[in-house]
Parts: sequence; C-alpha cells; structure tokens
Amino acid sequence: MSLVHALWLSAHNQYRATADHLVVHLAQYPADVLAGPLLAEFSLVGDLAYHEHGRHLAVAQYAAAGKESWPWASWAAAALAEQGATDEAWQLAEHALGMQPRSGAAVHARAHAEHEQGTGPAYTGFVDAWLAADPDAPQRRHLQWHAALQDLAAGNLDAARHRADTELHRGDVGMRAATNWRLLLAGQAPARTSDLEHVHRLLDEPGGWAEVFHTFQLALALAVAADTDALHALARRAAADERGEYAEVLAPIARALAHMTAGQPGKAVDLLAALGEQAERIGGVRVECEIIQDTYARALVEAGRPQQAADLLHHRITHRRHHMYETFLLAPAPAANPTPAADGPRSGTASDRL
Repeated sequence: MSLVHALWLSAHNQYRATADHLVVHLAQYPADVLAGPLLAEFSLVGDLAYHEHGRHLAVAQYAAAGKESWPWASWAAAALAEQGATDEAWQLAEHALGMQPRSGAAVHARAHAEHEQGTGPAYTGFVDAWLAADPDAPQRRHLQWHAALQDLAAGNLDAARHRADTELHRGDVGMRAATNWRLLLAGQAPARTSDLEHVHRLLDEPGGWAEVFHTFQLALALAVAADTDALHALARRAAADERGEYAEVLAPIARALAHMTAGQPGKAVDLLAALGEQAERIGGVRVECEIIQDTYARALVEAGRPQQAADLLHHRITHRRHHMYETFLLAPAPAANPTPAADGPRSGTASDRL
C-alpha cells in the first residue's frame, strides 16, 4: 500500500510529496528495490536540498542493501556521479555490471561518470558493444544520446549527427534539441531538427508545463529553430507561473536563449550570471544541465569576454580526457551559427522528414 501510494503521487506529478513519502517508505522498508526508480522524483523538486537528499538516500540504501545488490549499486553509482565522485561512481557501476551485465541502470550510471571524465571513444565503443548484445534495449536511445555527446567531446561531429539522426525518434524532442543546441553553440551544423509546429503543440498541451525540465527542453528546441518570439512568450508565461522554479529559473533562462538567438549575447550573459547555481533548479542531471553552462560560456565569448568563458570551463577542460567540444565553445571567431533549414533532415527527400 505504501509503494502504491508513492506511485500514485508520482503519476500525478506530485514530486515533493513523492520524495517526502519515499523517505518514510524506505525508513520502514529499507532497500526496497521496487521503490528505487522513484528516487528520480527528488531531482524533479525545484529545491536543491531535495536533489542532494535524494543522492544521499540512494547511497545510504545501497549500504543497507549490501554489496550484492546490483540494483542499489547501480542507483548509488548514479548518485555518486551527480555528486562529482566520478571515479567512485564508475567503479560502482562496474561492480553492478559484474553482477548483472544487462543492468541498464548501471550502464546509465557509467554513462554519467564517463561524461564527466570525457572518455570519448572509450565510452562509445563500450555502449555500442553493450547495445549490440541487445539492440532492443529500452535504454537504447538515451544511451545513444550520451554517445553523441561523447562524439562531440572527441570532435567527431559527423558521428554525433549520425547518432542523432538514426537513433532519436520524433518524440525525442529534448535529446534532439540538446544535441543540436550544443552543435549550434559550437558554430557547427545541426543534425535533423524537430518539427517546429510539433514543439509548439507540445507547449500548448498541459504536459508541456507539468515538469520544469521538460519545458526547458522545449525551450531548447525553440532556440535551435531560432524562434526568438516564442522564447520570449515562454519566458513571460514562466515568469507568471506560481511555481518558483518556473518564475525564478526557467524564465531568465528562456530570456537568455532568446537573446542568444537574436544576436544579443551580452544580455544573455547578464541573465545567466545573475542566475548562478540556482540554474540547477531547472531539474535534470549534471549531463543535462551542463548545457546552461555551455550557453553561458558561448555568450561570454561572443560578448568579448573569452577569459571569463575559459575560467568557467576550466574544470571541464582539465578533468576530461577529451574536450574538443569545449575548445569549439571557446573559439574566438567560430563560423556563424548556421540557421537550421526547414525543420527536418539536413538532406534527403521530403518523405524522410519527421
């Protein structure tokens, strides 16, 4: 009954209530494996203290479960990656995979750790081999998105675009937008883009505003399409929202994206600088939220403040084995951001379009 209640709360987007209930549930039923996937609810609360509480809870539950629990080892590895303990996270993910080689949660945790390490071809080779053993794995598209980011890290731009074009589906608006906005920030041609009318329809539906990170992903899709007016409209709607993470975090980020698409990087810098660490309230995980830092860095460069951009990315460049993407971001005079063609494939017939 307790678990069913947690699922009910989650199904109704009651993220804070779900997280609060999980604390009580796991105290009564330590290391309940069925409750483990719901730990993601902590990161959906617009309060950074909840994010960290969820990570500590995952690690504590692994300790309660014991080292032979590969599910909790997988979730604890993901939590450690979010806390910046990437080496420990990688080792724990490997420990989980040693017990259960087909653990999607462990492979996903390893993806997060390897993103922070910038392993590039080492990750793409691993994930391609893992997926080859089960081409229909439910995690396939998300893991391929991680692989596309590793391709970007290694400077394999065509490979990144190929993964996005062949692996991501029409409904993967967020992952597609995150890949393409990164490419555009680096002055590179995007992969296939999402249909702009589809993005607008998603924003018009209640589900488009049910969770702040999902709305942020739709804002990225508007940025890829250089739809400045729609971004300003999204920012106004977010600013009027009673939920703090929308009014205080999403609204200024949407405005910053609008300024970037309008060629006004200085205004974007001011907004993102004022936001600071509160940007993490947008939800998602480090890999996903990093795109806000990417935008800030590129805005600084285009506003004539390259040293500040270099300082901002210093940790990434010094700690990641492959960081060609960061080199692109810091380039003083990259090619002008290409405006995507009409939403659809970069090449091919009309029948290939999404």
